[in-house]
Amino acid sequence: LRRSTSNEIIQGAFAFQHKCLHYILKMSQEVEETLKRIQSHKGVVGTIVVNNEGIPVKSTLDNTSTVQYAGLMSQLSDKARSVVRDLDPSNDLSFLRVRSKKHEIMVAPDKDFLLIVIQNPTD
Repeated sequence: LRRSTSNEIIQGAFAFQHKCLHYILKMSQEVEETLKRIQSHKGVVGTIVVNNEGIPVKSTLDNTSTVQYAGLMSQLSDKARSVVRDLDPSNDLSFLRVRSKKHEIMVAPDKDFLLIVIQNPTD
């Protein structure tokens, strides 16, 4: 077995970094397309992507509404997840839907992000 030189290690690291950046860009484009598709549905008022710290990273709403929805729906999602796990430790929250007279709020939790979609309810 030949020992790698520092140049080979650096080249390998750059190649890996390039592949990672390419993957991130591709995923970013797919996320953008998905959000545009969701936003184009009739009745959708807005979409928000929130990181696992409750910080909005992408939104189609104004800043005030974004911060309000992100904070409150993150807390509600965390509480709902806790309830589901308390009832059955092998289970996990997969989707949360809240319907009021004015809006329907749908939350799709993931390990690292929440997707929040606000829409006008249909009768």
